[in-house]
Amino acid sequence: MGRIETAFADASLKKPAFIGFTVAGDPDKATSIRIARALIAGGTDILELGVPFSDPVADGPTIQKADERALAADTTPDTVFEIVREIRRESEVPIVFLTYYNIVHRRGIGRFYREARDAGVDGILIADMPVEESGEICAVAAQYSIDPIFLITQTTSDERIKKIAAKARGYLYLVAVLGVTGVRDQVSDGAIDLLHRVRRHTTLPLALGFGISTPAHAETCARAGADGVIVGSAIVDIIERNLSNPDSMVQELQEYVRIMKRG
Repeated sequence: MGRIETAFADASLKKPAFIGFTVAGDPDKATSIRIARALIAGGTDILELGVPFSDPVADGPTIQKADERALAADTTPDTVFEIVREIRRESEVPIVFLTYYNIVHRRGIGRFYREARDAGVDGILIADMPVEESGEICAVAAQYSIDPIFLITQTTSDERIKKIAAKARGYLYLVAVLGVTGVRDQVSDGAIDLLHRVRRHTTLPLALGFGISTPAHAETCARAGADGVIVGSAIVDIIERNLSNPDSMVQELQEYVRIMKRG
């Protein structure tokens, strides 16, 4: 049983699990490691690290700016693997990469997944990879015991949901909004409908993301039966607000995760 499966199977977990996202290397390597430690200290159940990319098409302005800061700090895939290794020195929290296919392809699929496994990565979500073109990736992921995570949106047909569920491991990332990442006022009825629709086709854990930012959002997801909530833009907002004061950043991040967990 891998770390992701163990996290969701933990009887002490108060569902939904909190999945916290940050861009690796934002605003620099050292601060990024402090951010990851703060999220874990606050109670993050699964840590999702964005691999910075110049054209993150699934992300809104907040995370795009985080990618820009990380790239400006000369963050490369090597840097990201180093960050994971530092986290692994003191934590067994499951770690998932959110990346784009060009990054994986350019490094070499086998090499990328081997290095990810060796660093301590548990799952990889390639945001722009359709399930129909995922055969090679899924085979390599299985070779290195890394869970392939997939996105499902409100416009995904039942037929494609079945295909995705058959390939996925770890959990499924359900996109709660139509559009890119970013803080929203409420969890839409469409997101809850999607959760119920996907549940008919799989027993994998289902995590809602995109626009989740408040305890009320988390409570809505919990009542609907979500196994996890994924929070990214709200975390990156805290980072951006405190760029000049990393100590305040760390404190605010820990407290934010604690508040969300109570929700």
